[in-house]
Amino acid sequence: MAPALLASIDLTNYTKSTQGLDAQALSFVGSVFARVTPETVDVALSHLQQTVNRYATFLGVHSIASIDDVMALLDAGAAKVFVSRIQLDELKSLHVDQNRLVLILPGNTKQEIIDAIAGTQVDVYSHQISDIDLVEAWLKEYGTDRPDVFVSFASPDMDGVLRLAKLSAIPILPAESLTIDPKKEPGLLTTASIIMANATSDRPDGLFTTLVTDERGIALGLVYSSEESVSESLRTGRGVYQSRKRGLWYKGETSGDVQELVSMSLDCDNDCLRFVVRQKGRGFCHLATPTCFGLYTGLSKLQQTLIARKASAPEGSYTARLFNDPQLLRAKILEEATELCDATTKSEIAFEAADLFYFALTKCVSAGVTLEDVERNLDAKSIKVKRRRGDAKPAFLAQVAPAGGANDAKETAKEAASIPKSEDEPAGNKPGRIAMKRYNASKETPEAIQAALQRPSQRSSDQIISICRPIIEAVKTRGDAAVLEYTHKFDKAISLTSPVLRAPYPESLMQLAPETIKAIDISFENIRKFHAAQKEDKPLVVETMPGVVCSRFVRPIERVGCYVPGGTAVLPSTALMLGVPAMVAGCKKIVLASPPRPDGSVTPEIVYVAHKVGAEAIVLAGGAQAVAALAYGTESISKVDKILGPGNQFVTAAKMIVSNDTNAGVSIDMPAGPSEVLVIADATASPAFVASDLLSQAEHGVDSQVILIAVGLNENQLGAIEDELHAQANALPRVDIVRGAIEHSITLVVDDIVEAMRLSNLYAPEHLILQVANAESVVAFVQNAGSVFVGPWTPESVGDYSAGVNHSLPTFGYAKQYSGVNLGSYVKHITSANLTKEGLQNVGPAVMELARVEELEAHRRAVSLRLGIA
Repeated sequence: MAPALLASIDLTNYTKSTQGLDAQALSFVGSVFARVTPETVDVALSHLQQTVNRYATFLGVHSIASIDDVMALLDAGAAKVFVSRIQLDELKSLHVDQNRLVLILPGNTKQEIIDAIAGTQVDVYSHQISDIDLVEAWLKEYGTDRPDVFVSFASPDMDGVLRLAKLSAIPILPAESLTIDPKKEPGLLTTASIIMANATSDRPDGLFTTLVTDERGIALGLVYSSEESVSESLRTGRGVYQSRKRGLWYKGETSGDVQELVSMSLDCDNDCLRFVVRQKGRGFCHLATPTCFGLYTGLSKLQQTLIARKASAPEGSYTARLFNDPQLLRAKILEEATELCDATTKSEIAFEAADLFYFALTKCVSAGVTLEDVERNLDAKSIKVKRRRGDAKPAFLAQVAPAGGANDAKETAKEAASIPKSEDEPAGNKPGRIAMKRYNASKETPEAIQAALQRPSQRSSDQIISICRPIIEAVKTRGDAAVLEYTHKFDKAISLTSPVLRAPYPESLMQLAPETIKAIDISFENIRKFHAAQKEDKPLVVETMPGVVCSRFVRPIERVGCYVPGGTAVLPSTALMLGVPAMVAGCKKIVLASPPRPDGSVTPEIVYVAHKVGAEAIVLAGGAQAVAALAYGTESISKVDKILGPGNQFVTAAKMIVSNDTNAGVSIDMPAGPSEVLVIADATASPAFVASDLLSQAEHGVDSQVILIAVGLNENQLGAIEDELHAQANALPRVDIVRGAIEHSITLVVDDIVEAMRLSNLYAPEHLILQVANAESVVAFVQNAGSVFVGPWTPESVGDYSAGVNHSLPTFGYAKQYSGVNLGSYVKHITSANLTKEGLQNVGPAVMELARVEELEAHRRAVSLRLGIA
C-alpha cells in the first residue's frame, strides 16, 4: 500500500525540534523521506538499521554515483529509492524490483513530465512544485490507473497539499511543517487531514470503517473513525475511535485495556482504515478476549502462553526448566530440528514442525524476542537485493545422512501445564523441606510484589475450548446418545443405559451411616437459615416524583442446573451449597448433575441431598457433556436457565461457551479457577492453626495457591509457622499435591495490618482468614474477598461444609467483580413503573426532550399524544 504522505527529515541532524513531528509521530504516519548524499551513505545505513522495524524509509539517492551504495541501501531495508533516469536503467539491468524504484522527474512543465514518464511503469516524483494548477491538471490527465506519484512543494500550504492528495498524489512534506496537534501548533499542516484526504465513506453519518489489528496483522475488532478521532489518536498515541452514540471513544479509558498506536493507513480503495496497535490489559473485546472474534490461535496463542509461563511457571515444571536451562533448550531445538528433517509423511512433518516452533518460540520468549520481531526480520530479509548462495555450513553438511523414520521414543507432551507429568518433571514430588517463598514487602518493589502474587499458570484456554466445543455440539445435536457416549468414555460407566436418575429417589440409593445423615442435616439447616435470611420480604417502592411510582420485585429463576463434581470423589457439600439456596429461592425446577461411579450409580450422599432439596433429577454425567445437556436439554434431561457450580477447566470452559451462545439462553454463576486461601496472621496467631489453614487449601491440587501475610512477625515466629507447615504437610496423605501447591505459594512479611489489608485486597482471595488481634474490627477493611473467616476459631473448613455460608466462591482474582453463590444467584429483579396522569405531566417534558435529542420521534410522540401536545 502506498503511504498517505511522507514526512521529510534530515538524516544528519534530525532530532525533535520545537515544532513538527517527533520520532514517535513519524512511526504513526508510517513513512519518512530523506535525501542521501555520498557523504551520508553510512548515516543512512545506520538510520535504516535503527528504524526498519518502526517505519518505512524512502531515500532520495540521485546524487550518489555508486550503484553499489544504492544497492546497499536497498539491501539494508530502504522501502524505495528515488533515482535519476540513468540510475533507473542501471538498477533495472541488475533485476532490482521496479516497485522499489521511483523516477525523479527532470522538470515540472507538462511536456517534461510527459517525456519523462513515457514508456515507464515505475513510480515518479515531481519535486519542489510551485504551480499547483499545472500539477493538478496533469494528474487528472494521467488518471488513476497509474503508478504512484510523489510530490514535494516549494512552499507547502494546506490547500495545495489537500488538492493534490485528493488526486492520490503522495505529498512529501518537511516533518517540522507537520503537526499531530493542530490546536497546539495551529500554523502547521494537519497530519490527520492529509491522511484522511482520500478517505471515503458510504455511511450516512460519514464515519469510516476501521479495522484494528495487532502488529502481526491479526484482526482484533471492527470500529469506526472520524477525522477528529484520527487526529486525537495521533495526538495521544493511543487507539481513539468514534462511537456512533457517545462521540470520541478512548479505548480502555475505563477498563484499562488501552491500545498503543503503532501506525495507521487506508486500504487500496480508501474506504477502510487500518489501525495497528499494541493491545494492553485483558484484550480488545469487552468480553476480555484478545479479539472480538475470540481467542488467539496458533503461534499467537503459543506466544501468549509462553509469556505467561515465563512470568509464573511453577518451579520444576517443564517450561520453567526450559527457561532456566539454556543447554536443555538448545538440546531440544537440535532434537526437534533433526526429527523434522527425518519426518516423511504430511502428518509427521506437521507434528514435528509444531514441536520445533514450540521450542524455537520458547528460545525467543526467554530472550524477550516476540513473533512480531521475527516477522519483521523475515520481511526485512524478503526485500534484500543481495543474495547469499545459502549453502549449509561444513559442520552440518557432515551430519547429513539418509532420512530415516521419526524417533519412536520422542517426547510427545511439550506444553508446560503446572502439574507433574512424570517422575522426570516432579513439580510436586521433589524431596526436601516443604516451604513457601518468603518476601519482605518493605524491601521489595511494588512490581516485585505484584509478580509474586501472580496465580499459577493454567493450561491454554484455547486448547481446553477446542476440546469442549465438539463435545457440546454432539450433545446439542444428538442428545442423550451423546451424553451416554461421553459418560462411557470418560467416566467408564459402561453399564449406564440412561443419563438421568429421576425423583422420587429409591431409599436403596440413600443408604448412609447415621452420623453422615446427621452431618448433612445439620449442614442443610444452617445453610438454609443463612440463605433464607437473605430473602427480600417485600418489593422496593419509591415515588420519584408526584404520581411517578417505581418499584422492584423479586422472582426466582425458574429452572436451575447445579453441577456437582464427583466420580470417585464424594462431594455432598457442593450439592448442599448449590441445592439449598435454589430450594429457598423457590426455583420451580432444580436439576443436579454429577459424574457417576464406574458401576453407573451416583454417591448416596448426593442422592440424599437431591431428595432434601427437591431436585427433579440427577444428570449422571460430568464435564462438558453435562454442562451442554443442562444448557440445551435432551430427550430426558430438562433444559435450565442458569448453571451453577464449580468444576475442572473443562467444566469452566463449557460453562463459558454455552453462556456465550444466544441459542442456549443460559447464564452461569461465575468464572472459576483453582482454589486459594490468604491467611493474615500476627503475633497472636497459633503457628499450628495458621499452617493447618494454609494446608487445607494446598491439598486441593497443585494448581491451588496459598498466601500468608505475616504482620510484624520476627524470624523466630516465622520459623515456627514454617516448621509447622512442613511437619503437618508430611503427615498428609496428599503430600505430593501439597508440595506442588506450596511451590508457587508465598509468605509476605509486612509491618502493619493496614499494609496487610492493602495487599489482600490487591490479591482478592477466594478465602480470607483473619488470625489477628481484634479480628472483627479488621473486617471493615476487607474490600475484595470471596468469603472471610474471622478469628482463630474459624477455620475455612467450616465454610466449606457446615457453618451456613456458601463455599461456591470466585477465584483467580474474580472476587473483585463477583460475589460467591448466594440467594441472589437464584433470583432476578424485575422493575416496574406506574404513573398517574399527574405523574406523566410532571416527568413527560424531560422524556420528550431527551427523545428529541436522541432523534427518536416515536418515543417523544408516545408521551406528547397522551399529554395532548403537538
